[in-house]
Amino acid sequence: MPRSTTRTRWRLGLTATVLLTATALVPVPAHAEAVTDYAITVDPTAKGAKIDDTMYGVFFEDINRAADGGLYAELVQNRSFEYSTVDNRSYTPLTSWTVDGAAQVLDDAGRLNDRNRNYLSLGAGSSVTNAGYNTGVRVEQGKKYDFSVWARAESGSTLTVSLQDADGALATARKVAVRGGGWARYRATFTATRTSSDGRLSVASSASAALDMVSLFPRDTYRSEPGGLRKDLAEKIAALDPGFVRFPGGCLVNTGSMQDYSEASGWQRARSYQWKDTVGPVEERATNSNFWGYNQSYGLGYYEYFRFAEDIGAMPLPVVPALVTGCGQDRAVVDDALLKRHIQDTLDLIEFANGPVTSTWGKKRAGMGHPEPFHLTHLEVGNEENLPAEFFARFEQFRAAIAAKYPDITVISNSGPDDAGSTFDTAWQLNRDAGVAMVDEHYYNSPQWFLQNNDRYDAYDRGGPKVFLGEYASWGNAFKNGLAEAAFMTGLERNADVVKLASYAPLFANEDYVQWSPDMVWFNNHASWNSANYEVQKLFMTNVGDRVVPSTATGTPSLQGPITGAVGLSTWATGAAYDDVRVTDADGDALLSDDFSGDASKWTHTGGGSWSLQDGQYVQTDTAAENTMVSAGDAGWHDYDLHVKATKKSGKEGFLVAFGVKDTGNYYWWNLGGWNNTQSAVEQAVDGGKSTLVSKAGSVETGRAYDIDVKVRGRQVTLYLDGQEWGSFTDDKPAEPFRQVATLDKKTGDLIVKVVNAQSTDARTAIDLGGAKVASKAKVTTLAAAPDAVNTEAATAVAPVTSTFTGVAGEFTYTFPANSITFLRIRQR
Repeated sequence: MPRSTTRTRWRLGLTATVLLTATALVPVPAHAEAVTDYAITVDPTAKGAKIDDTMYGVFFEDINRAADGGLYAELVQNRSFEYSTVDNRSYTPLTSWTVDGAAQVLDDAGRLNDRNRNYLSLGAGSSVTNAGYNTGVRVEQGKKYDFSVWARAESGSTLTVSLQDADGALATARKVAVRGGGWARYRATFTATRTSSDGRLSVASSASAALDMVSLFPRDTYRSEPGGLRKDLAEKIAALDPGFVRFPGGCLVNTGSMQDYSEASGWQRARSYQWKDTVGPVEERATNSNFWGYNQSYGLGYYEYFRFAEDIGAMPLPVVPALVTGCGQDRAVVDDALLKRHIQDTLDLIEFANGPVTSTWGKKRAGMGHPEPFHLTHLEVGNEENLPAEFFARFEQFRAAIAAKYPDITVISNSGPDDAGSTFDTAWQLNRDAGVAMVDEHYYNSPQWFLQNNDRYDAYDRGGPKVFLGEYASWGNAFKNGLAEAAFMTGLERNADVVKLASYAPLFANEDYVQWSPDMVWFNNHASWNSANYEVQKLFMTNVGDRVVPSTATGTPSLQGPITGAVGLSTWATGAAYDDVRVTDADGDALLSDDFSGDASKWTHTGGGSWSLQDGQYVQTDTAAENTMVSAGDAGWHDYDLHVKATKKSGKEGFLVAFGVKDTGNYYWWNLGGWNNTQSAVEQAVDGGKSTLVSKAGSVETGRAYDIDVKVRGRQVTLYLDGQEWGSFTDDKPAEPFRQVATLDKKTGDLIVKVVNAQSTDARTAIDLGGAKVASKAKVTTLAAAPDAVNTEAATAVAPVTSTFTGVAGEFTYTFPANSITFLRIRQR
């Protein structure tokens, strides 16, 4: 097809905060050094927003094996033989175990207790061996490891417990004498004679015996608590100095059954996370099917979360179910008695956290070892519910009950799973109308979105609900992602009177068990490493300041042409058929026409799936494939009309029609019937990371042919479904790479100037401190790296560098390196 040789270009206006000075921005000639000029002016006499100590925190969810096999230091996988196909289709009760001799897992009246349903029956002279996590059980030479097991043997037995790898013993084997009679707990201690990440724990029995809760813990855990937290992972969280810890979810909170784990409910395994399941003796805590596809032991439960938050000086922020499921399930539970029970459970949770030892749940807390209260002040109801009216009706009942008994507790609502759209708008209106104290927003978008939306909260109502940004991240762990997030965070701080809490998500990922990426900290069974995003979060968390010092800066000139690109067809977990594809330019001349009566030679297959011509249609039949993109046309096309006829044939979702396709990571697509056929949206992909530009609730019917038309003019796009306008958007917001904010640290008197330069040229910047009397030296912390740099176990490409700058004055010049984040701590005199 002919490539367009003319393009309309125009200059986008700079934001309203631009300051024109004698050093006003001048475009750099092509032959000049790689530097761009900016100006920052700080007004130390003006009073900016107060920044709370709890501004930045962390969000812990058991995703990517963040708990079992992660922060929870237990080294034995499937220690209570509770793994089930309900958790994962590949699981059996003996997953991660191998048997030598006779052994079977039983679920009968001989069990340890009703809530620990399974146990192992081990034959005389037989043994079982556990493979641990990742490559095996990790032990370090000279360190101690505590073994325990619940066992019973009618006539007694001797257990031989050993640690070994392929090269032999890792510690001296231990003999454990099991008395005749009922269940009892037995212990032994190992001292590792070698270091290994490939260990195996074996238990052999001289006589027939029953085993449950086979456990091995490192003695050296965080704060050295028995059965505690993995030290290196806990220390990484503590090093952030977070203001709060949000837990336990996430999708764990609002998916699955809302029933309890009991005989009355049929011992339901796939349940929402309910706090009472997770306290008390670990052998009596209910097991659960984790939403992310594995088993959740609840060894790391609410008591441990509260203790950890206290240990690191963070505010605990629990999330409880609202009886409306989300994360693709989207169902409102209609059961008034069950709702009342969950509301009472929430009141009991507050009593567990704060109640005196004379109260029912305060006594339970004290019995677990913590008579002092945990000082709970904030609690969130629900998580990303996509049914705002149904959610809010239930939220109001929770809020009223909590306010009546605990009026000092801040009850947090939410705005659904996206940064915009009909669910977001409806939820926010309900929250505003009801005078809710705080609303949780979540969004995962491309780096470009974060660069474009630094001003997101500038226009929020200062008198309305405050914002808790409970989950956010750009799609990636490269430094370019951290740069974009840092640029956005300067806007969070500037709006600290509206945005009161913020936490990147998710926190942890075990590299061998990943369901979601990116993540802040990566690990395996023997090592952990900080992502570039972690280093950004740590820099902001440990240099927050107490108050914003108003400042302004020049911006970067942005020349932006029309939306350009080819067209594409795709599916997501769906079979679909396409026909009558036509693309015409603004004058009505044909650029592409394909009725699939011949072959599909005009189309390039860049995704997954299985495409073929069938009965004059282009059909994708693989209902498991998640992005099956085929594209046609020219990357230079602009100002065109696209027509497609699409029919869903089978599967979970609808179909996708792409435009502005540049390559496999850069395009727009209209996702009709996405999110398990509950929403339709236009998403923009930039370097593989997606952002939602416009969305609406809706589904598509199987077997029905839809006429889809997309009109692209300049940077405006209008979408039509069956001849009716569905929606439109204009993608003309500049992705500003130069962002800054200034804050005051009252304790030290430091003025902290924070500058993000997310571009490939240095930023030579004239800084005017507005008459402030300052010392000539500043402490400088810089994060600078190549945009695609990624931290790994073996290499730390992104790490902070500290230095001293001696040229500080009331007015001075500082050159911020390309692709950098710089914090200048300037002492005021």
